[in-house]
Amino acid sequence: MESEKERAPDLARIAAAFGRYGNLTLGGGSATLAVIHRELIGRRRWLAAADFDLCFALARLTPGTNFFALCVGLSFRLRGARGAAVALLATSLPGALLVVIATALFTRWQALTWAGAAIGGASAAAVGITVYAAWIIVAPHLRTAARLRSALVVVAAFALHAFAGLSAITVIATAGALGALLPPRA
Repeated sequence: MESEKERAPDLARIAAAFGRYGNLTLGGGSATLAVIHRELIGRRRWLAAADFDLCFALARLTPGTNFFALCVGLSFRLRGARGAAVALLATSLPGALLVVIATALFTRWQALTWAGAAIGGASAAAVGITVYAAWIIVAPHLRTAARLRSALVVVAAFALHAFAGLSAITVIATAGALGALLPPRA
């Protein structure tokens, strides 16, 4: 029987996977998170769902960029410190280089009408992808009876933040307090 270490991918496969998902997935952190979840657990079967959930929870607790913390945690789970270092470099270096180039070109692009329209279209698509990605992650944890309640919380949080002007921290703290005070649904 082969050990978990023997079934884990080598460092080159970790670099290729995290480089691809971290730098070529559009739609922001949530969309990338959904892609990594689907690929590492469902398609490649490199990790168990419980390992992913643990790394995700720990990454959310760390200061700084949670996406990098997640990639480091997942890769540490796969290949230890070397895997973590490889994933961090694969997810951060190409994107950092792209940002430097885009920043240098931005002053030239901002005057172009077509560039503004392209950015607007890409932003709208990113919002849709983010909503879909959030649903993929949340849906398995919702019971059918709790979906309406959860949807109402989402709509209320959006309205309080977007229209009432409450800060995101205030909305999250209020929702957490209400969740703690309200009786759980069976």
